[in-house]
Amino acid sequence: MADADPGIFAALIAVREIAAGDLDAALREATTPFVVRGLVADWPLVQAAQRSAAEARGYLLAQARQRAFPVSVGGEGDGRLFYDAAMAMNFRMMNAGLAEIFARIEEGEASGAGPAIYLGSIDVHDYFDGLHAANHVDLGDRQPTASIWIGTRTRIAAHNDLPHNLACVAAGRRRFTLFPREQFANLYLGPVDNTPAGRAISMVDFHAPDLDRFPRFADALAAAQVAELAAGDALYIPALWWHHVEALEAFNILLNYWWRDSPRWMGDPQDALNHAMLAIRDLPADQRAHWRAMYDAYVFESGDAAAHIPEGSRGILGSMTAEVAGRLRAYLLRRLSR
Repeated sequence: MADADPGIFAALIAVREIAAGDLDAALREATTPFVVRGLVADWPLVQAAQRSAAEARGYLLAQARQRAFPVSVGGEGDGRLFYDAAMAMNFRMMNAGLAEIFARIEEGEASGAGPAIYLGSIDVHDYFDGLHAANHVDLGDRQPTASIWIGTRTRIAAHNDLPHNLACVAAGRRRFTLFPREQFANLYLGPVDNTPAGRAISMVDFHAPDLDRFPRFADALAAAQVAELAAGDALYIPALWWHHVEALEAFNILLNYWWRDSPRWMGDPQDALNHAMLAIRDLPADQRAHWRAMYDAYVFESGDAAAHIPEGSRGILGSMTAEVAGRLRAYLLRRLSR
């Protein structure tokens, strides 16, 4: 697969760059994406990959645990992992040893063909021994989840994630096309309950955008930013920013770190949205208007909604703590299991 036609990216805003020494301060202040060139260039994994893809694979195999790895295998073509015509996934999920998976990738490298092979969001600590110790970014007091993404040339549709994300390219090259949160309507999202990886994705093919079918995508492109990363480079993606990701070489590795500013005991906003669609969306218009006002009062403008209740008696209308959240979660589970 050749790189995407640069024409659709030519007018996009380049993501700003910062120096590696400014990372922590930039993470604390940033509201938009930024690139750090060479942030992880000294990782042993990056240095192995600079010598050859085979050395990078050997480095990973030496530290991989003896267990099956989940892997997505697509058809031969342009590497787009997406829906088929029936809105099922156009790839198969299976489990295999890492050596077997790498052997399939090597076959494709030798032949210049072969299926798209993609190991996505593999927990570094669960699947490898020693990889994190020798190849990680010090993120201070943040408590990130570290994941590794390995594969052939692939295209991952635009989606967003709840946490903040620091994505570090260890092998190959990647192109990220990023969109501010408010652009979701212009990205024409697909189903929320039938997704490739748990998040709704854009239905637009970025290599051949159909502006007759998706006319507002032109407005999304006008707001887009693009970052092309080589091995050793890193990209910060703020929480909920939309990003389309292309792995551009025959073999690619990325490690990323996800973290949230909110406490771990807080619920998942997507779960709340899904339940609101179940409980509110199809009510009569006058009732929906009532619940919109209730959400404004208790969720989005919650400053004085409980000011008239004695402070010790406000329950979940008061300060949310781990203990209060635990009681609320137990209550919701009881209600939802009816």
